[in-house]
Amino acid sequence: MPKVFYVDDNADDLFYADYVRKKQQVGVTLLCFSKAEDAVQALEETYAKHEELPDAVIVDLYMPLDSGLELIRRLRVDARFSHIRRGVCTGSDADEDRKRALAAGADFYVEKPIDLPAMVARIG
Repeated sequence: MPKVFYVDDNADDLFYADYVRKKQQVGVTLLCFSKAEDAVQALEETYAKHEELPDAVIVDLYMPLDSGLELIRRLRVDARFSHIRRGVCTGSDADEDRKRALAAGADFYVEKPIDLPAMVARIG
């Protein structure tokens, strides 16, 4: 079963993703974080304990303080986490945002609301 970290500052989006996971019985371990730093801390703790890292980290494009793109860049250059698939999930359908996300190191870009079953099929 794939393991996914989903980072979004919008509690409704996090709730919706987990609701869909439960309602549709999507085969994924989904860990939700409202702050990028919390996700990084969880990654570092998981790595330090030699536990299984997530298959993917999906981040919201626009978050206060530490934006989603900054988190994507951090994961891309950190040898401990560079193999994890990185995705951006956003309400924006602007081509410019898609280009920025991919240039930052995102492996994929999807629009909200997140289609969790399709996402799991893509990464799983």
